[in-house]
Amino acid sequence: MFHGWTIRLVSIKNAEQGQGLVEYALIVLFVSVAAVAALTLFGTTVSDLFDAVVGGFP
Repeated sequence: MFHGWTIRLVSIKNAEQGQGLVEYALIVLFVSVAAVAALTLFGTTVSDLFDAVVGGFP
């Protein structure tokens, strides 16, 4: 009787670990998409700003 419960608890625990892994993978995916979009939109502006700052040093 207890053996069946043990197997169910272990399978629930494994399913929750898999769910957490998928959630972290989705977070990484969304952050990387946002980073690529930000660099695409603002990349040249930021590059020009850095060039201006570096050009200001003697």
